[in-house]
Amino acid sequence: MDWKQHAADLAHTAVHPASAWHGPVLATPRHLCVPCWYAAGPEGWTPADGPADEVAWARAAYTDQTLVTRVGPVHADHAADGQAVTGRPTSSSTLPSLVVSMLTHGRLCEGQTLLDVATGSGYSAALACARLGDDYVTTVDVDPYLTEAAGERLDRIGHHPKVLTQDAAAELPGEYDRIVSMVSVPRVPASWLRVLRPGGRLVTTLAGTGLILTADKGEDGGAAGRIEWDRGAFMATRTGDDYPPQLDALFQEVRERDGDDVTVSSFPVLDVMQAWEVWSMLSLTAPGIEHRTGTGDDGDRMTWMLHPDGSWARAHTQPGSRTTTVHQGGPRRLYTMLEAIRWRWIEHGELPVYGARVTVTPDGSTTLARGGWTVTL
Repeated sequence: MDWKQHAADLAHTAVHPASAWHGPVLATPRHLCVPCWYAAGPEGWTPADGPADEVAWARAAYTDQTLVTRVGPVHADHAADGQAVTGRPTSSSTLPSLVVSMLTHGRLCEGQTLLDVATGSGYSAALACARLGDDYVTTVDVDPYLTEAAGERLDRIGHHPKVLTQDAAAELPGEYDRIVSMVSVPRVPASWLRVLRPGGRLVTTLAGTGLILTADKGEDGGAAGRIEWDRGAFMATRTGDDYPPQLDALFQEVRERDGDDVTVSSFPVLDVMQAWEVWSMLSLTAPGIEHRTGTGDDGDRMTWMLHPDGSWARAHTQPGSRTTTVHQGGPRRLYTMLEAIRWRWIEHGELPVYGARVTVTPDGSTTLARGGWTVTL
């Protein structure tokens, strides 16, 4: 494959030409990091084999898109030919523009050591090696197959960073000037602060949100920073082969049930997962909500909210209507929380999540605050 022209096209799309990361994207054969991946389809996730179709391989690897590489416990490298796999994505090669954005937020300079959290396909580590040099990059992932495969693929590219199989939330080896995470965390792990040098910088996304957190470590062992104005989301950290099961049983139970409370909202149904500011604020208020959307038999726009504590909500807006009928049950009123956030959005013209100040204590307690609003994770 003549990958260099493809890499040039990707660099033109994903990176500003004046960026220090433009050269690394030009110099990195992403296709070698992702020889196999999954394509979404009506039957589930169908594996794609790059070497079997180099045209499709080049198109997939050098488009600014995320390539899912693992579904449940099954990596695309090990999937049976042509057989769809069902489940939730558990690893991927994230779209290059977001990888570059995270690295850019890290404010990396030559001579600084980097801990790249969540090795995945190895692409972020490859970019970092091209910019900083192999000796300055350590990359960790909880999955032993991912670290083994990424190490071999990085070797083929010509890079030899330190690759460790490691739970990034547990105790970490070494000391670093920068930590950049390609996986979302519920709050900043205390272990990161212990290995980050004073004056060092960490960059991560918060689980269940579209929020990018940056913070610089102080002499007291804590860190201070902010939620950046741009957005990004990654898969959340996991400790096993798969994420906990989704709330399918609760969904089937309440899918058409009348609620304990039935109200009428003046807002039409909102696809919360597409309204990043609202989604992020709601996730910080009530972590763990699952959102599902659909269309009723008569064309109603429908949405469900489900929580592990048994709380649920179902809302539907009829065609041509601007009001929504809302059914709620369980110990908490999830849709009422959503409504309060939407009213705040309208009244203030924004929500306080983006641009919020961040304070992280040495034990990892993470507080966001802006305009009188505050939340501690």
